[in-house]
Amino acid sequence: MDGLEPLKKKYLDGIMAASDESALEDLRLTAVGKKGEVALKMRELGKMTPEERQVAGPALNALKDEINSALAARKAALGDAALEERLRTEWLDVTLAGRPARQGTIHPVSQVSEEVTAIFADMGFSVAEGPQVESDWFNFDALNIPPEHPTRTEMDTFYMHRAEGDDRPPHVLRTHTSPVQIRHMQEFGAPCRIIAPGRVYRADYDQTHTPMFHQVEGLALGTDLSMANLKWVLEEFFSAFFGIKVKTRFRASHFPFTEPSAEVDIQCSWVNGQLRIGEGDGWMEVLGSGMVHPKVLAAGGVDSDAFQGFAFGMGIDRIAMLKYGIPDLRAFFDSDLRWLRHYGFSTLDQPNLHGGLNR
Repeated sequence: MDGLEPLKKKYLDGIMAASDESALEDLRLTAVGKKGEVALKMRELGKMTPEERQVAGPALNALKDEINSALAARKAALGDAALEERLRTEWLDVTLAGRPARQGTIHPVSQVSEEVTAIFADMGFSVAEGPQVESDWFNFDALNIPPEHPTRTEMDTFYMHRAEGDDRPPHVLRTHTSPVQIRHMQEFGAPCRIIAPGRVYRADYDQTHTPMFHQVEGLALGTDLSMANLKWVLEEFFSAFFGIKVKTRFRASHFPFTEPSAEVDIQCSWVNGQLRIGEGDGWMEVLGSGMVHPKVLAAGGVDSDAFQGFAFGMGIDRIAMLKYGIPDLRAFFDSDLRWLRHYGFSTLDQPNLHGGLNR
């Protein structure tokens, strides 16, 4: 068959000159595709004599194989060249240090809870816990809170649902951790020294109040405790917590579960808009306290003629705001990682009195 050598030279030269895989594919279709020149010459075999086909057939197959081999070799060469160029331009220095992995931080509420626990543990207080869903009796009645008290309204307290026809008082999301004191007295009696940190719930929401927040309450019972002991404990706590000697001021108040009762202020001052604890002639209210009411002792199964004691309660979130300069309580519960990275603590910053509390 005539014309095979020029055809062979044409396509082999074209394949060698192809600069990319797209041009190579165009050559393949033109040469050995279903409608390519080699395929068209294959169709001419039917018009030839048997003797001519014996010569032309093998020659066409050899041409087709040679073109396919040249296409495959050129495609591999183009791929190697592309890889070489990519390696030249997209280099990586494997000796460089890796990117540091982000580490989580401890939430200020968790950190301050540990600080509070460490300080009170040094004064002989143990930690007591109780359920967050409480009975009406433990949350109110046992604490001498009368039925008409404002805190027992749905405007202030979250009540659980009761089935229709169930006349039992509904359970509540505890409004304070004081029920833990009743449970502890019922189980262990007196004397005792405990703190009860935990979540509490109230229907309130603004810059300094949220529907869920954290409290720590303290209870100490003995045969000769007085308000003087209460004042010493609180001043020792605040001095250790803020890292500076802190004076307290008691103001007469009223709480159903203590008698007498006192609001407690700590010494502070404002300098250029900055709050400074433990200095100056200003005062800031931080907690409520008092001597445990005899009716509360009776609800806990403690003989009020033999034992007396004091109790106090403060917001963990609030004292965290004061110590670490956090302006808005709502941010504690926004799940904002930027806020947590700024105000959070390293997992190695474990607070204790020996290693020092965080400043």
